[in-house]
Amino acid sequence: MTTSDRQYIKWVKNNFRKNEVVEQDLKDFHAEQVRHIHEFQKTHPAYTYTPLYELPNLASYLNVSMIQVKDESQRFGLNAFKVLGGIYAIAKYIANQLGEPIEHLSFEKLKHPSVKERLGDVTFISATDGNHGRGVAWAARELGFKSVIYMPKGSSLQRLQAIRNEGAAADILEGNYDDTVRTCARLAEKNGWVMVQDTAWEGYEEIPLWIMQGYSAMAYEMIEQWKQTSKQPPTHLFLQAGVGSFAAGIAGYFLHVYGENAPKMIIVEPDQADCYYQSLSTKEGRREIVGGDMATEMAGLACGEPNTEAFKLLKAYSTGALSCHDTIAAIGMRVYGNPLKGDPAVISGESGSVTLGVVYYLRKFMRDSPVTADLELDENARILVINTEGDTDEENYRKIVWDGFLPVQSIEK
Repeated sequence: MTTSDRQYIKWVKNNFRKNEVVEQDLKDFHAEQVRHIHEFQKTHPAYTYTPLYELPNLASYLNVSMIQVKDESQRFGLNAFKVLGGIYAIAKYIANQLGEPIEHLSFEKLKHPSVKERLGDVTFISATDGNHGRGVAWAARELGFKSVIYMPKGSSLQRLQAIRNEGAAADILEGNYDDTVRTCARLAEKNGWVMVQDTAWEGYEEIPLWIMQGYSAMAYEMIEQWKQTSKQPPTHLFLQAGVGSFAAGIAGYFLHVYGENAPKMIIVEPDQADCYYQSLSTKEGRREIVGGDMATEMAGLACGEPNTEAFKLLKAYSTGALSCHDTIAAIGMRVYGNPLKGDPAVISGESGSVTLGVVYYLRKFMRDSPVTADLELDENARILVINTEGDTDEENYRKIVWDGFLPVQSIEK
């Protein structure tokens, strides 16, 4: 069996990409605004910069100039980046209800009993594959409010328990992720709850934008840290996409800072939930929806309906999309956890690892392929990837990394 038979990686170039960066497209991610968001998040006493690691020995092995990884498994002790979006969106909602600019507030001020007295009981609801819901539940509890979290069929029981441990009323439903989103939207309307979802649709754009802006604070950190080790910007930024909110939030700020010198921004998805790959493959570049069970080990990326606002930005500025077999994520998990001597070890979950898995696979086994040539992923590449989660499902992590689940069956040399 060959790689082409298994189709470990499928690639589509974005033929709808704009030729120049248009500042109006990036109005929600301008430097001053993102700096304020970052400053607000820093007011939480548990806040720290997550590390940006350099992997010089892996870069040498793959014959590229540089590989750096932002390790979000260390964010707020929650083992994933998602809290950055939920925490800002909930705080922004409360600030708006109080009629005060969030720039004038801090976590300490928002936790004051007078805030609860003015707002009364508020319940936040969200659908999640795990990490986003835990972040929403954590933020709601931190600020003294209730949360209700629902997960799609097949979700990890460990991730469910982690959400319940944050004080949420949480359960697993029978539908897929997008069905679960719709269920939460109906319950929010029926009960007067506040929906905190990282995907947008017509009539529901404000809170998803706040979540994307919350994610952009990570980009603020990454650029600050990158500049400490390199005078040149990265050439390649690989971004995981479920609904696309994370990818758009990071891309928006990178585009604002670097403009025409921004790195190539490559979308990476599981092949069972590759709505961006499918969308960019159409003649018109229309927003495509993937349905069904979306059975992938990359649970955090098992989303079939692109966020409408994120899709606009990523269609305009991404280089293209890679649709990946679960084996690619498994490769990334093993490479992260078993580094070459001198490189740091990183514990990475299925969704967190797929971008490094892509880089490794393309440079080791597809170096002379049209995909690698299209991406200009050559010896001059300065690569930036993000480990978006740690071992949020410990049993599955061990099954893949220790027991060898999802091996590469056969590789064309």
